[in-house]
Amino acid sequence: MTFYICTACGTQFNEGSEPPSCCLICEDDRQFVPPSGQGWTDMAELRATRELIWTKEAKGIHSLQISPEFAIGQRAFLIEGPDGNILWDSVSLLDQTSINRIAAMGGLAAIAISHPHFYSSMMDWSSAFGDVPVYIHADDGEWVQRSGPAISPWAGEVFELNQAILVRCGGHFAGSSVLHCPWLENGEGALFVGDTMQVTLDRRYVSFMRSFPNLLPLSSRAVNWIGEAVRPFRFEAIYGGFSGRTIKQDGSRVVERSVLRYVHAIEGHTSQRE
Repeated sequence: MTFYICTACGTQFNEGSEPPSCCLICEDDRQFVPPSGQGWTDMAELRATRELIWTKEAKGIHSLQISPEFAIGQRAFLIEGPDGNILWDSVSLLDQTSINRIAAMGGLAAIAISHPHFYSSMMDWSSAFGDVPVYIHADDGEWVQRSGPAISPWAGEVFELNQAILVRCGGHFAGSSVLHCPWLENGEGALFVGDTMQVTLDRRYVSFMRSFPNLLPLSSRAVNWIGEAVRPFRFEAIYGGFSGRTIKQDGSRVVERSVLRYVHAIEGHTSQRE
């Protein structure tokens, strides 16, 4: 019996003697099945062929990313908090080196996931640290492919988590969320966004999509809602879900002007000649 992992999106499934017949995450219109078809691996194979790379992003913030790149290629974050360490988002690989390192840092107090594309091997991460709770928004519970008692759905628009705040933004998924940590960046605050908001390559804006790989936009109403959801919070930095996608200054103002830019474009206020 094996906990199979989809090689396209990195999601780990419930234990079985054979791979699942399909990956529901990939078959959804926000993701895709590769031209070569669905492929499968497991934790043992990942440990034999890849490693987790740690990068200190700022004081109290460490990113974790699989090398060589696997599946979607997202980064997770180990956030040092006043009430214990938080793992924000997850990756498919969990190696012994990282288990030892996190244990030496005090372990994990909680795991919080932005949306289903980053569920990956969240249950293995939880199990390795004493079945620590995994917080996902209840609106996205149908997308959980590996179940377990550690999964802790939260509902509503905000949820307090060890002096951090989970904020439901919607848009990408109904329960797509961000994490606000006010103690980081010398007390100026940091926002961890997964790709509920996608930090653009120029690192001057964020953008918003129902599907990034399939280029499905959101409505202006949905994007305005995202802006309203985070407006009460102040943050200097924005940490996106992928390597290099970090905005270090004026994060709150970046989101405000990004919402305005997106809405103007989607409503046709931007000339085709511009």
